[in-house]
Amino acid sequence: MLHDRNVILTIRTVNKPRVPSQDRYKVEQISPRFSRVELLFGFMESQNVSQALATLRKTGLKFDIMSTSFYLGRRKLVPDAKSGMPYWQDRLYIALANAAANPSDYFRLPANRVVELGSHVII
Repeated sequence: MLHDRNVILTIRTVNKPRVPSQDRYKVEQISPRFSRVELLFGFMESQNVSQALATLRKTGLKFDIMSTSFYLGRRKLVPDAKSGMPYWQDRLYIALANAAANPSDYFRLPANRVVELGSHVII
């Protein structure tokens, strides 16, 4: 089942400290039901996706942030004894990866509108 309107969103961090607001996004209409949006952020900026999407309403891409579903990919790292790295390095890497910010918090998405799809990755 697909929604009435579907947007494929890509977020990129560019090699500049800041991106001017007029260069922040690129919108491409794929079909009447699908659009592709690319958001660009500088490496010194916080990636506030909700705010950036709100500015897209001026371009004609209309949506309500609180009725939009966001689908994020999530990886669960699993150590493997045969990986070639010592077990303690696997555990340290996994601990550091688990300490990273939650993607919905990092991108400032409404937590009650996020669906996470996950997979196990053996390292």
